[in-house]
Order: sequence, then structure tokens, then C-alpha cells
Amino acid sequence: ARGLGVGAALNEFDVKRLKAVTVITGHYGVGKTNLAINLALDARYAGMEVRVADLDIVNPYFRSSDYRGLLEDAGVQVIAPRYAGTTLDAPAISGQVSAALDWARGKRGRLLLVDAGGDDAGATALGRFAGGIAEGDYDLLYVVNRSRNLTHDPAEALCVLREIEAASHLHATAVANNTHLADFTDGEVLSGGVVFAQEVAGLAGLPLAFSAVPRHMLEDADIPGVRYPVSVHVRKPWE
Repeated sequence: ARGLGVGAALNEFDVKRLKAVTVITGHYGVGKTNLAINLALDARYAGMEVRVADLDIVNPYFRSSDYRGLLEDAGVQVIAPRYAGTTLDAPAISGQVSAALDWARGKRGRLLLVDAGGDDAGATALGRFAGGIAEGDYDLLYVVNRSRNLTHDPAEALCVLREIEAASHLHATAVANNTHLADFTDGEVLSGGVVFAQEVAGLAGLPLAFSAVPRHMLEDADIPGVRYPVSVHVRKPWE
């Protein structure tokens, strides 16, 4: 059987099969924002109407709203806290989010991607909208990255997931493997990440939605299961 978002022919992830409301969450530094940007752009290029809600009021540096120009140039609308794009972290979340939830479910071919902050602290902001999210079908992708130093162990990653679920009042629907080592990513890193993600998914009782693979490595990487080609859009502030 094909899993969440799996294409019929190429065993690659099909963004058009995501639920109309899809939440991206996970531990700090796992690459949530870069993944969310890739999903948003790919969905838009596939002909969908796409909005991205940036709910990260914790991390001042890696926010999807920092890439507003890239997203809006592609036709993706960005909904962000009033202070997104600055280092001032205040719980000022746009009232547009609730309206966007209704918008996403109002017509087929629409996608609202929610880029949530890391860990339970970031998930607390997400919890404000839990009622509206849970009113209909949704995907909550728990992003894991084996190279992240605080979640080397699957049990640790599971613990972070449970903390996020408790703080957000939502339940994960799948694990998304985003293991990489930036410019040092190679086949061994990618293969180890798949095994790690499979173990996390097994412990959580969830499917593994896909394993992200750098787009330039897609042809050569021998990665089992569903693959999702990604480009690097998010850079460190000093890069």
C-alpha cells in the first residue's frame, strides 16, 4: 500500500496528497522551515493555491516569513506574527490564521502549511489554533534529523514528539525524515537517517511519510522508501 503522499510511479513524495491543513513541527534545528518552504513551492508549482502560516515566535533567525519574497514571488501567501523577521519575540500571532484554516478547507486544491516553532515551547503557539485545526482532517508531520545532537537516540526523539503533542493539543500523523549534515551530507548520512527515522516512526506508531534527499543527490542516493527531493533555501545568518 502507498503511504502518505506517495506518487504512483516513482516512489517519490507527492505534495498534492497532503491534507489541506498540514503542520510542520519538530525539534529545534531539524530543518522544519527549509522543508516547509520546499513543500510550499512544490505545491504551488503543482498548481495548488498555497498559504504558509509562520507560527515560530521563539526562534528569531530561521522563520519561513524571512523568505517572504521567495514564497510570494512564486504565488504563495505568507501569514506571519507581527514581529516576524525581527529579533523581538512576542506572542503576537496574526488573526489571519483562523481565517486561513477555513480558506484551506473551503475548496479542493488549497494547502495551508503551518510552520510551527521548535519543541513544546514553539508548539504552545500552535495550541492556540488546535481547535480549528482538529475540526477537519489535517497532517502533522514530525520532522526528525538524526544529525541533530540532542536527538541522536530514537527514544529521545519520541520524547520530544510527546512534549510537542501535549503542548499543541494535536497528534502527529506521520514522521518526516530530514536527516542531513548541510554541505557534508553524503550517502552514509542519508542511509543512517532513514534507519533512525524508521525507528522513531515505529516507536511512535506512525508511518514514515518520506525521507528528504538533497535534489542534487537524488539520482545517486540509494535511499529506501519514499523520497522527497529538497533544495536548500534556508541559510545561516552569516552565510
